[in-house]
Amino acid sequence: MKKVVMSTALGFLMAGVFTSCGNNGGSTGGSNSGDSATGTATDTANASTPGIHQADWGESDGKKVYLYTLTNNNGVQVKISNYGGTITSWVTPDKTGSKSSIVLGFNELAGYLAHPPYFGATVGRYGNRIAKGKFTLNGKEYTLATNDGQNHLHGGKKGFDKVVWEAAALKNDQPSLTLNYTSVDGEEGYPGNLRVTVTFTLTNDNELNIDYNAETDKATPVNLTNHSYFNLTGDITNTILDHSLMIDADKYTPVDSTLIPTGQLQPVKGTPFDFTKATKVGARIEQVKGGYDHNWVLNRKGNDLQMVATLSDEKSGRTLQVYTTEPGLQFYSGNFLNGSIKTSDGKPINQHTAMCLETQHFPNSPNQPNFPTTILQPGQKYHTTTKYKVILNK
Repeated sequence: MKKVVMSTALGFLMAGVFTSCGNNGGSTGGSNSGDSATGTATDTANASTPGIHQADWGESDGKKVYLYTLTNNNGVQVKISNYGGTITSWVTPDKTGSKSSIVLGFNELAGYLAHPPYFGATVGRYGNRIAKGKFTLNGKEYTLATNDGQNHLHGGKKGFDKVVWEAAALKNDQPSLTLNYTSVDGEEGYPGNLRVTVTFTLTNDNELNIDYNAETDKATPVNLTNHSYFNLTGDITNTILDHSLMIDADKYTPVDSTLIPTGQLQPVKGTPFDFTKATKVGARIEQVKGGYDHNWVLNRKGNDLQMVATLSDEKSGRTLQVYTTEPGLQFYSGNFLNGSIKTSDGKPINQHTAMCLETQHFPNSPNQPNFPTTILQPGQKYHTTTKYKVILNK
């Protein structure tokens, strides 16, 4: 069997209000009962006991929704729901020992049922965009749902971020949560029955490992990712413009006016897309029309897990390291956050107050034969891994 290697990613669009790699059509009115996860930790799980805690979290599509709290030996906690495979919170200390969440999220399911722009979601069947919602495979043209203007985004109108996954929790020294979902033939226009397993593991080294596995009975595009929005200060009133970012990539994929790659691989040298050395996010953002919402062509070689990016915040002392087996990374600077979504205490989530680092195959790959393939064949096994690690610089 041929092994298909791909991985996870972060940051897109919201119809009407938002238009980025993180767009998701739907009203945000009445969704403020959920608390933004960039706030004070309010966990009910015992932070001193490594393992996993399950809590009832409501219902969707007639199925039970749960919230799982993973806790490591250091008291770091990650909360994940089986609704959308969503990371709702990641509570970790800063350099002073003060704890807060470094990702956007809500305390209640209602916040996600209102369809915010993919906060923390597991994205599929295809993360990022497919031009005009069409691709041809084995001589047949397939038409997908178009939910981003004329384009298909993040799996369509009801992607993996809006379904209830089957969950199995493991309690040990490294708490893990395994989620399973079968996307049936024809769902959102995709061919084949696709069986997907995503496993989240929180290690005692303060790493969140995400392993993706899938199999299909018919050739189909697959590009799974996670869509967490990071703010390392842990305070949504701060922007991410002073965060320092390094991306190990000498090239990126320029896009057209609808954020579809042109097919070129363009050097970053001499452009505002050059993050080969740690650079503040806001240093050159005004030179990029609309802000950053682009795919970087990673320099990684081979199929093993390699560090491809770092994000640092001097104020909190936190650094986020990104490792992946994927060939691409989507950096989205929260361009379409506009204050219409608020935390439970009324704080607006404004532009550039969070950012995404989504590991992935390139956008629109099914229509770009020169890009690494995203087609999974029957008999092949899709497997990708992404790791996010938090370290403190005191």
